[in-house]
Amino acid sequence: MEHTAGHAGDRERTTGTAPPPTRGGPARARVWPAVAVWAATRAVILLCVTRVLVLPGPDVAGDVSAIYQGWSEVLKTGTFPLDDVTWQYPPAAALAILSPGLLPFLDYTAGFFAVVLVVDAAALVLFLRAGRRPGGRPAGVWAWIAGVALLGPTAYARYDLMVAAVAAAALLAAARRPRVAGALVAFGALLKVWPALVLCGAAVRGRRARALWLSAAGTAVALTLGFMAAAPGATAFLAFQRDRGTEVESLGAMVFHVARHFGWSGQVLLNYGSVEFLGPMVPLVSMIALAGTSAAVGWLLLWRLRARELTAATLCDAAFTATLLFTTTSRVISPQYMLWLVGLAAVCLSARASRQALPAVLVLLATGVTLLEFPVWFAHVVASDGQGIAVLALRNGLLVAASLLACRRLWVSTGAGRRPGREPSLSAADPSRTPATAG
Repeated sequence: MEHTAGHAGDRERTTGTAPPPTRGGPARARVWPAVAVWAATRAVILLCVTRVLVLPGPDVAGDVSAIYQGWSEVLKTGTFPLDDVTWQYPPAAALAILSPGLLPFLDYTAGFFAVVLVVDAAALVLFLRAGRRPGGRPAGVWAWIAGVALLGPTAYARYDLMVAAVAAAALLAAARRPRVAGALVAFGALLKVWPALVLCGAAVRGRRARALWLSAAGTAVALTLGFMAAAPGATAFLAFQRDRGTEVESLGAMVFHVARHFGWSGQVLLNYGSVEFLGPMVPLVSMIALAGTSAAVGWLLLWRLRARELTAATLCDAAFTATLLFTTTSRVISPQYMLWLVGLAAVCLSARASRQALPAVLVLLATGVTLLEFPVWFAHVVASDGQGIAVLALRNGLLVAASLLACRRLWVSTGAGRRPGREPSLSAADPSRTPATAG
């Protein structure tokens, strides 16, 4: 026995092969720094939303007590807020608004923050697990931690973090559990529509692809019918959204921020629950923004028709790119929209095969600038002064740059620019058959 052990030791010294590490030891050592940073940053956010630490600008958390709580009282009566045009959300949003009721020992506002904290923690666990999978990397964990922290108190004072977590979970589950992923996509879309963009990169052939699509479609129909049967007004949000104008933070609003210095006669008013420009040329700019969104849809369709090499990472790359395009061309671009991009950027950064690392970093930078734009310097943005225009131009410029770069990388990485001459590869028929990644 001693002789054998001695030879084993000699082999270790000569080959440089060390004994296998204790199971979970190094992995746990890498987890704890992330958990510690997450806990520290979330503690600061909670101090901000509870007004222990007060940032300059408007009270970000006021909407929870002033709007969400009012909606919850209406929802408890068995109907959607039909008389409130600020209710512009799909029917499953009611579940997010009612969720503080799960914690009856807290008042509504504290309960809402607690629910968001729990969802945030669950998302952290998902990204930690994704980073340890074959083909994964830990960058996604840090992107989620940093992105939510960079947005500041807005991240916990809106329900968008819950939606981003559902969309991220759908992407992370797609390779191994397509039916679960499809159900999550449908549920996310009924929370706030945009998670439906997760399907942009999904193949239309293959057993797993069919499972994803069928699960998404079936869940969406079942949930929609369920909400319509449960309470009147489940689809009222469609009409309310139609009448939205151009919010002061959008890309199109830059025209009016500059025009105000040259005698433009319009106004900045609270309209449909957001601060918007009203006046001459606003309908035209809003129409141009919708045309930009339509152009984005057209580009995505062209890419999907031309793409020749779809991999498992294509699903997250395409979802990220599509959401970037829809956000950048939106008439609104409210600060909480950045959470959508942060969640999908984190998924891309969790996959080594993803080609969206640089656009994801630009999104994180834009998220940090968004904290300055709202709430810190929001008064300057509303006033259209030099400081407000500069910070808004920087944030929106980063989004435009990220969008263009993401489109370019998605186009090239999937061979969309190549001449047709052969059939799509096996990965195009069924992305789930490629090596497992976060997509």
